[in-house]
Order: sequence, then structure tokens, then C-alpha cells
Amino acid sequence: MRLLGDRAFPAQEYNPSLFQSFFHTVLGNSHMCDSLVDNNLRVTNWNRKLGCKCQYKHIVDWCGCSPNDFKPQDLVRIQQLTRPTFFARKFESTVNQEAIDILDTHLYGHYAPGTVAIKAYWESLFERADGVGSLSDVALTAYSSFFRLGLKSLDSSQTSLETCRYEPIGYPVSVHLYFYDERFQGYLVRQEVQKGGSRVRETVEVWAVPQATMQLENNLREFERLKNLEVGTEWDPKERIFRNFGGVIGPLDEPVAVQKWVRGPNLTATIVWIDPAQTVAASYDISVDVDAEYTQYKPPLQRPLRPGAWTVRVLRLWERVAEARFLVMPLAFKGREPLRQKEDSWLHAGPPGNLYLEQGFQQLRSVLKLPPQEPALQEAQQRAQLVGKPLEAWVDRTVGAFWVTGDLCSTLPSPGPCPSLGPCTKSTWSSLAPDPKSELGPVKGDGRIR
Repeated sequence: MRLLGDRAFPAQEYNPSLFQSFFHTVLGNSHMCDSLVDNNLRVTNWNRKLGCKCQYKHIVDWCGCSPNDFKPQDLVRIQQLTRPTFFARKFESTVNQEAIDILDTHLYGHYAPGTVAIKAYWESLFERADGVGSLSDVALTAYSSFFRLGLKSLDSSQTSLETCRYEPIGYPVSVHLYFYDERFQGYLVRQEVQKGGSRVRETVEVWAVPQATMQLENNLREFERLKNLEVGTEWDPKERIFRNFGGVIGPLDEPVAVQKWVRGPNLTATIVWIDPAQTVAASYDISVDVDAEYTQYKPPLQRPLRPGAWTVRVLRLWERVAEARFLVMPLAFKGREPLRQKEDSWLHAGPPGNLYLEQGFQQLRSVLKLPPQEPALQEAQQRAQLVGKPLEAWVDRTVGAFWVTGDLCSTLPSPGPCPSLGPCTKSTWSSLAPDPKSELGPVKGDGRIR
């Protein structure tokens, strides 16, 4: 709409989605009004109870919400249609691949038995052509660390083979999300490498797999309702997932804690956040109704968050019911350039005055039975000064406590000098593996592609 300039459409000041009505209004008031078909030819999966806030109700008569993704139980809406329908929205493989597979089978039939990658899905996050400038500092730090940890695991598994000792070159070439059977499986990072003393380059892909950190206590009683506790960013209340898959969080991010429940008695839970220096960052109560499925809250923590392993606890009368650890990743980059000690040390120093909120919670330390704080605080202050290789080593230690290497492969068409590196095209997890679902041929005479 802005291609014609703001002055061309003064009404957009009062309409949050002018493009969805302007052209329709113009055509409806033109000589083509008699050709109007009162059918938008699509079916939309609305579920306004989930994450739909009527933020535009004072302006228009609709809520300004986005529809939900189709899941298998929603496909009955398509099956029951009697009017002509050419389009349906929304479908999203990162949320549910099965619904797409069901429709695909209905339209084109089943794949042959044994067809690979039917339950796999890859989504590209970054390609070299995008430029490193398109990555955030925390993403670049994470992807670089995933790759270094992968090379270290390869070296440690083949300690006697010089042919398996590689050094990374530059920045990642590509990054993909990898899903299998509706579950996030990790990040795939591809980057160039070379052996020490050699100028010959090779491209390797590393599969980084997140580790579960939630722990439930015994004798939960009414808290048996609690099925999951997770911390992340980019929480989507409509689809009830974190869009920041794997929880790649940096010191300047704003994490949210989400609890998943099943039906049960009303209860009140206390949620406590503890930073890596054993500082109680936040404490608050949540009420869980009998029908509640999810509860979530984002405490307005003062930033920067202290890097390292954080803990969120769920308490019943100050007794621990569950806890989950999450990583606030130290940054190796600022503005995609390596961190410098004097200018950038504030990023790892924690909040001013060691207070995350206006109210301090240090009086809770004894109730929570936390270890002495002074040694942890001194260690955190020393780490805040790290740059260069020591900083890189700290990043890798912290990341390695939350992520493991699933596998590695090489883009060479046949096995290379390192016996542990098979071809990516034959590694079922790799972003270069065959994916029949994504293969498109020429359009046939009946308009179909398969």
C-alpha cells in the first residue's frame, strides 16, 4: 500500500489492514460490480479462544486476529464444505506436518512403501546469500558454537586420526531447522572447514540436538496436573509453541515461562527465577483454574540478563514441585563483530545493582536453600571480562551443557579421508538428504504436478 505513498490512502490511519478492503471496495463500486461472486473460495481455520485479542475493536468490527493452523482434527471443516473452495489457511509444517500429509495423500495417493523422509521436515533459516548481517548476534553465536562443538566431538571420537581434525572457516554457510514426526530435532549448521596446515576446503554439516532439562519431584498430589515447564522467547499463544525453537536466548532477550497442565483441582503455584550467580531474579504466584491448559508469564526483568544456566522452579508452599533449566547464551559477537573487552563487557555483567526488578528477592535465598552467592557472583564478574578464545571456550562450555551433537556429514559426493564423515546426501537427517515431498515436476495437462 505504501508504494503509492501515505497521502494516497489517508484512511489507513484508521484501518489496520486497509489492503483487505480498499481494492474490494473500489471494484464493488465500479462497472464490474455485476460480476461479483459472493464467495471467497477459501476455508479458514478460526479458533478465537486461542490467543485472539480484539485489539482493533474500537476501530473495526473484527478482532484483527490471524487464523490457526490446520491440524488433523480440524480437517473436518474442509470435508463438510458444500460450496466451491480452492484455498484453505493456514498450514504450517513447523506446527503440524500430519495435516498436510493427509491432504497430500487425499489428492495424490500414498507414497510407495519405504519412501524416505515422509515424516521429516526441514526449514531454512539462513543461507550465505542472505549475508551474515541478517543474523542476530545471539543466533550467530549459537550457530558458530554448535559447529565448533560438532567438530570437537568428531575429533574426540577419532583421536588417532589426523584426517578427522578440522578447523572451521569463516561463518556458517547455511542453517536449517529439522523436524521429525512432529517434533523439533535441532539445528543443522553447514560451514566450510580445513585441516590444519592444509588449504583444501571441505563443507561439513553438524546436527545440534537440544537436551530436555525439566525435572519433576515425587509426591506431587494436586500438582500431578503439571505436565511441562519450559522457558523461551517468541511464545505463540495461538499455536501454543515457542517460535524460537530450541530456546536460543541472549542477554538482551525477554524470556517467558510457560506451564502446561491437564484438567484437575484449582491450585496456586509460586514461580521463582534464579540466575547463574544464585540471584533470585523474580518470584510470583499463578492461579491455575480447573480447566486451565497453559499458564504463562513474562516477568519484566531488567537487562542484560546474566549469561549462563538459569533455573525456573515451580513451588507448592515453598516446596519444589518442578524445575527447568535454560541457557542465556554469552555473546561472542556484537554487531556481528567479535566482542571487545572494554566497550562490550556490560553485556555479560548482569543488571545494574544486581537487581532484575525494583523489588529484590534475596530474602528468599534461605527458603530456597540456595548455595552461597559470593563465589558464584565473583566467578560471573570474572567471566564478564572474557574476550577472544577464552570467551569462545566459555560459550562452548555453556552451550555444550544444553546441546549435544547428533551427527556430522560431508558435502563430498563420496566418503572422504575421515571415516566418520559420510555423504550428507545419504544422511537421512541432513538438509541435503532427498525429500520426495518437496520434489516438483512439470505441470501436467490436467493442471496437477503429481
